[in-house]
Order: sequence, then structure tokens, then C-alpha cells
Amino acid sequence: MKKLKINNNFYIKFNILLIIILVIFFILSISACNNNSLSSKTSIATEISKNSENSIFNPDEVIAVETFLADITQNITNGRINISALIPIGVDPHEFEPTPKDFNKISKAKIIIINGGGIEGWLEKALKNTASNAYIINASEGLGDPKNPDPHFWLDPNYVINYVQNITNGLIKEDPNGKDIYLKNSENYILKLQDLDKWIKNEVSIIPIENRLIITNHESFNYFAKRYGFKIIGTIIPNVSSDAEVSAKQFADLVNKVKESKAKAIFLETGTNPALANQLASETGIKVVNNLYTHSLSDKNGVAPTYIDMMKFNTKTIVDNLK
Repeated sequence: MKKLKINNNFYIKFNILLIIILVIFFILSISACNNNSLSSKTSIATEISKNSENSIFNPDEVIAVETFLADITQNITNGRINISALIPIGVDPHEFEPTPKDFNKISKAKIIIINGGGIEGWLEKALKNTASNAYIINASEGLGDPKNPDPHFWLDPNYVINYVQNITNGLIKEDPNGKDIYLKNSENYILKLQDLDKWIKNEVSIIPIENRLIITNHESFNYFAKRYGFKIIGTIIPNVSSDAEVSAKQFADLVNKVKESKAKAIFLETGTNPALANQLASETGIKVVNNLYTHSLSDKNGVAPTYIDMMKFNTKTIVDNLK
């Protein structure tokens, strides 16, 4: 009987000790869960705080005139600001005429990013008519020769590096809280532009030097040609603006130049009226290539949804037709 009593006491004490241990473990577990929960909430709150450091701009308060400018700027802001393009996809900036809807958009904008160089000839009147107080960022500021105005700087990626710097500085001035974001993104995008420049040079090297002859609809490829070793034989419209007119004598001179040079192709932008190019082809036998993207990107499902895609597509098209 005495032995049985000892065993009972032992089991009673053991069970009590076990209960105490389980209670302590349970309390510690709850404490740990609470700490982990607090830590998790703090981490989430910090992340939300980081992501909610919004700029001072609402949607549509920052607009870029051309589609390629909107893409370039979007690479700098990387979502901090939503950039919209004023000119629709496929519309030539030389021929653009603002609608009442466009005037309304201009009137609400706080920042307007322009290419500059005279390509937006309608802009000054639009700003005056809408009483706009928007801050204007001229992407091509500091580029070009006033005596020989040609606004098509973007067809040389090295000039687009200047665009990036000008746009970045302008954004920082109007949104200083975003400075670090803009600087970091612009540095990364400039590296991509430098890679693009090298890629174009490598692609163009396939073309025999004697075939590096370019004829275009209007004088838009001067910077591209100079950078990558092409010779411009002539243009259907001997003007930097596509909305200029061509005389019979000018067209006859172009026919003679094409025959003498034996150029292989004439390159047109998408949406260009091909009538004169087709006439040139019928008189000289030159090939008409009418699918370049120079003044506008394509839609997101097209071949040129970004500036870099646009430049690569144009380069490959030119190379394929001249090599």
C-alpha cells in the first residue's frame, strides 16, 4: 500500500509540472505571435509608407506632346507620375491641330514636355488660348543650330540622352521629392540608350558603304544619317516639315538625283501619302518602303510601342532594304 501511495504522488506531481510547463509554453507562444504580428504590421506599414510617397501631380497633370516623349519620360518617372501623350498614336506632329478636347487637356496640365526645335508650331497659340500656366520642359534645349533648324533630334539616341537630362532636371524642379527616383531611373535609361547606339552601329555595319544612301519623304533623317554614316540623296519634300509643299522642279531634280545615285529605296513614315513616292518609283525604279515609325510610336501590340523599339524597328527595316 505504501508503494502505491508513492506512485500516486509521483504521478500527481508530474501531471502538475506538465500542466505548468504547457501553460508557460502557451504564454510564450502568444507573446511570440504578438511580437511577430507587430513586426509584420510595422513592415507592411513601412512598405505602404514607401509606396505612398506620391508626387504632387494628379493623372493628366503632366503631359508629353509626342508619344515617343511620353515613353522617354515614363522611363524616368517609372510610375511616380503617369505620363500621357497629347498627340494620338499615328499622328504627325508637323500636321497636328489641337481639338477642343486637347485644349482642355492643355489647360489642366501643370507640366508640358515638348520636343522643341519648332516642331510644335501650334503650341504657343494653344497655351495663350487656354491661359495655361503649365511649366514647359523643352526636351531638346541646348541642341541644334538656330540657323539650320531641324527638330528631329530624337532619331539619334545620343541626343535623346540630352532629352533625358533636360526632362529629369525639369521634373526635379517641379517635384523635388522625387529627385532620387528621377536621377536613378534616368541613369539606367541612359545606359539603355548607349546600348541602343552601339546596337544600331553594329546593324548598319552590314550595309555596304556604297549602299548607305537614304531618300525620305521630308528632311527628318539628317541626325540619324550623320551619326551612322549614311548619305542623304534627297527628299520628296525638301523641308524639315512634312506639311510643306514640293514644286515640279524640285521633284524633277530628285528624280535625276535618284537615277544618278542608283539609290535602292525611299523610306516613308507610316501614314504618309505615298503618291509622290510611287511616282518617283515609276520614273526611277526605286523601291518604296512605307512603314517606318519616326514621329509616333505604334500601339502597345505593334512593332514600335516604345522609343527603343521604334529605333530598332526602323534600323532593321533600313538595313534589310539596303544591305
